[in-house]
Amino acid sequence: MAQWAPVVDVVFSLAGESLPRDHAQSLATALSRHLPWLGDEADAGVHRVNVVAGNGAQALLSHRTRLTIRVPRERAQAVAALAGCALDVTGFVVRLGEPVQRELLAHRTLYAQMVTNAGDGELRFLEDVERELEALGVRGRLVCGQRRVLRDDSGAERVGYSLLVDGLSADDSLLVQQHGLGTHRHLGCGVFVPHRSAAAVTA
Repeated sequence: MAQWAPVVDVVFSLAGESLPRDHAQSLATALSRHLPWLGDEADAGVHRVNVVAGNGAQALLSHRTRLTIRVPRERAQAVAALAGCALDVTGFVVRLGEPVQRELLAHRTLYAQMVTNAGDGELRFLEDVERELEALGVRGRLVCGQRRVLRDDSGAERVGYSLLVDGLSADDSLLVQQHGLGTHRHLGCGVFVPHRSAAAVTA
C-alpha cells in the first residue's frame, strides 16, 4: 500500500485575464487575507503560477493556468474552501475554480524555479542548501541553475537560483517536497516538483 506524504497539493483553475508579471508578493498577500496562517506554516508553499511568456509588466493568463497551494494534509480542507473565491491581486481579479487534491509522488529528480537563502553568491548558496539537506538526512546531487530576482510590491528584490536535486531515494524525494529548501515558500520559492532531467536547469 502506498504511503502518502504528510503534505498535499491543492490545485485550482484560475478564471481571469491577467496578473502582474511580478505577482508573487501580491498573490501571497491576497491569499493571506483568507488563509492568515499561510506564511507561518512551515510546510506550506505556493507554487509558481505559470503565465504567458513576455516582458511586459502585465502577464496574460491562459485557460491552462493553475494556482497550486502545498499544505499539510490537515490544512487541505481549509484551502479547498477557497473554491469560487475572487482574489484581488493589486487590482487584478482572478476567481478560483473547484479544487483538486493531488498527492506528492516520489521522483529521483526534483526542480525548483527559485530557491532563496542567506547565501551571498552561488558558492555560499550551495553551501547553505547542502546544510539544509544534511539536516533533513537527504543525499542528492545539486545542479545550480540561473540566478533569479524576485521583486515585491515595493520594488524590493530577493535574489536566488533555480535548483535541481538529482539522485534522490523515494523517501528523500518526498522529504524535499514536503519541507522545501530555503526561505519564502509562500512566495513560490523553494517549492520542488518532479523534473525529467538536468538539461533545462543549466540552459
